Parts: sequence; C-alpha cells; structure tokens
Amino acid sequence: MSAIKIDGKAYAERLRGHVAQAVKALPAQPGLAVVLVGEDPASQVYVRSKAKFTVETGMRSIEHKLPADISEDALVSLVRDLNADPEVDGILVQLPLPKGLNSDRVIEEIHPDKDVDGLTEASAGRLSLGKKGLRPCTPTGCVMLAKDTLGDLSGKHCVVLGRSILVGKPAALLFLEQNCTVTIAHSRTKDLASVCREADILVPAVGRPQMVQAEWIKPGACVIDVGINRVPSQRFEGKTRLVGDVDYKPARDVAGSITPVPGGVGPMTIACLLRNTVIAACHRRGWDVPSILDF
Repeated sequence: MSAIKIDGKAYAERLRGHVAQAVKALPAQPGLAVVLVGEDPASQVYVRSKAKFTVETGMRSIEHKLPADISEDALVSLVRDLNADPEVDGILVQLPLPKGLNSDRVIEEIHPDKDVDGLTEASAGRLSLGKKGLRPCTPTGCVMLAKDTLGDLSGKHCVVLGRSILVGKPAALLFLEQNCTVTIAHSRTKDLASVCREADILVPAVGRPQMVQAEWIKPGACVIDVGINRVPSQRFEGKTRLVGDVDYKPARDVAGSITPVPGGVGPMTIACLLRNTVIAACHRRGWDVPSILDF
C-alpha cells in the first residue's frame, strides 16, 4: 500500500491564509524587510516570492536590493538601521552573500527580536534553553507537517539525519519540544540504516540525493524529506530535476506518510517566515499572538 503523500504546498497555503487572518486582527500592519545583495538568480526568485506572499497576507514588504560590491561595513550599517526602525518587525538577509562578505558577522547584527529566520546565536540559544523566541523556518515547517499528519507527537521516536546548524540541530530541538524521543544521526553514525529504521518520524536533512533507501525506513513511518537536490533528468538530455534525500518511489511502498520533493517541506519555509513576522510584531509591540497561528 502506497504511503500518504504529505502535501506541503497545500499546508503552506492554509498557513498563509491563517497569517492573513491574524494580520487583519492586529492593530497595525507588520513590516518585513528583506535585504538582497548581488544578482544571484536563485536568490532573486526567493526574494520575489517572499515579497509577493508578504503583500498577499496584508503585511508591508520592505526590499533593499544592494550591489554585490557593497562593503561589509555598509551592509552592517543597513542592518543596524533596520534594527532601529520601529516600522520594521522582521529582518531577513538573503543568503548566500557574495564572496568577500562575512555572512556570520552580518547575521549576528540582526536583533533577535527581529530575527525572523531564527539564525542568530541569540535565537539558537533561546531555542536550546526553551525560552520564547523566533524559531528557524524550515525546521518549524517539518514539525508542523509531522504534527498535521500524525497528531500528538508525544513519545514518538524521531531520527533527524543531519546535524547542520540550519536544519538538523534546530529540528531535533523542535521535535524534542513536542516530547519526541530524538536521535541525531550523521555520516559517522555506526550502522546508519538500522538507526533510521528505528524512527517513527524520519527527517533526512543531509543534502545527498536519494541517499535514504526504502530499506532504511521503518514500515509505516512518517518521512519528512528536507533535501532539495538538483540532478540530471532521466527523461530529457541536458535538463535537471529536483529530488530529495530519500529515494522517493521505493520509499512510498514502506512509509506510512512521506513528503514529496518538490512540494513537501520547501513551500513551508516562506509560510513559516510570514508566521514568524507576525509573531515578532506581536512580541515587539505588546500584542497577543493570534491563536490561529498555534500548531
């Protein structure tokens, strides 16, 4: 029996609808500032999508498009200005930055109360300590999809495959917040396949195309595939296609539910960014966070 396909695109659309309802209930319009440096085509596409959905949900989109040769000090100065701007509730610096710019230094300049990507050291510290703060978008989307599919996650064994600071580690902490028993597995884990087979919830996030095979998956498990990898097309010469970290077709015959790539975790990232912007606005301005944003 084929696994249930977890439709991240549909969930993200519902979440954006909840964000729009929440915005309407607020005393003022939240503002999201996005900083794009250089001409990277993929980054330009992401920024356009973020701006589009920001406006569609009723918030203000504040875009700063900067040349690739901007000095690091000038970029840091802009971030500091945005920190001080009372009309800006969230700040996002689109990564990767052009060569020569220290992304760590720039990101650390973002005030944690406006860190809607959840990438600063302060945000990571708040997450690890269980304190109120803005959570990383992609890992939050993973938890949302798992919870929507399985309901209460308490007591589930979650195996996160990957230990990156962007996805693996924060995902593990967020599933721990849901009272899961969490294992972080990685390239040096002994007998990796057997560790993955223990998972009720398997979250591959390593960036290696189709690494996770069907026999790595516990029958009936929920698989949240974070990987987005571009590989040569099998049908069209010279073209490429997107695949996840899971060998999707065979995995469907074993898993109970699984996210596709594309259309799984990916769409959740922007939707969670918009949710974070509303939460940031509420925390900064002393408003109650609308309950419609709970999950």
